[in-house]
Amino acid sequence: MKIAAIGEAMIELSMGDAEAAVRVAGDTLNTAIYLKREAPELQVDYVTRLGTDAFSDRIVAAMTAEDIGTHAVERDPDGTPGLYAITTDASGERSFTYWRDTSAARQVFTTPECPDFSALEPYDVIYTSAITLAIMPATTRVALIDWLQGFRQRGGRLVFDSNYRPRLWEDQDTAREVIAAMWALCDIALPSIDDEMELTGETADAVTARFLALGHSGALKRGEIGPLCLETGTSGTYSAASKVVDTTAAGDSFNGAYLAAALTGEPQDAALRAGHDLASRVIAHRGAILPR
Repeated sequence: MKIAAIGEAMIELSMGDAEAAVRVAGDTLNTAIYLKREAPELQVDYVTRLGTDAFSDRIVAAMTAEDIGTHAVERDPDGTPGLYAITTDASGERSFTYWRDTSAARQVFTTPECPDFSALEPYDVIYTSAITLAIMPATTRVALIDWLQGFRQRGGRLVFDSNYRPRLWEDQDTAREVIAAMWALCDIALPSIDDEMELTGETADAVTARFLALGHSGALKRGEIGPLCLETGTSGTYSAASKVVDTTAAGDSFNGAYLAAALTGEPQDAALRAGHDLASRVIAHRGAILPR
């Protein structure tokens, strides 16, 4: 099985008391890394655009070290990657400062004529998020959604996580329209209840009912109380994390472990528990990616 994750790979500054740790991360990249770690038998490639600078080289090297395929990474001699800094409060809740307005990833698939998605043709599964869509030019975003419709008609599977970040979108109405289109289109949905409540203004019960009505596979992520299975509407009993240091990549790591189990034939209850357990470990560690 060949899986492509589309998104923005960034330089991460994880702020400590006296200095910052420099790492490589990004929402869909985090998921790709955890997916590959949990299911090394799967081919997991990353699709993005980077520069040819030292930081871009560092990102490619980090992907390679995690056995993530990089042959679909575009390199732009005039581009550079985005950067973000994480700070956390006493409870481990994170806040971000971004420098990404001119990130090369914003122009992924862009050509002088029209967007080119041919790099995605070989894959069985495509994973992406609303962050990826938010940073794209509107014309590329619309064209990608149209291409993904054809991809699914040809038998491909689409996995989506909204990961709603208001500051990345032109406006909230556009975000709602695009994200709703992706929920309708995807095969496996991995929403977070807090993101959906912020995006739509719905109650938790309304969000839950909406996703159950879609009839998709996947999970509604609900933090420490654990995920809800979208296939059955049921939830197991999950232990809260024993320690919370940094909630960065909680949802991304859940996605990676869930997909690793689901895409290799494990039942839904096992996939949900794998996701919850890995996320609980990740938030006990500073930064998006656990050391090996």
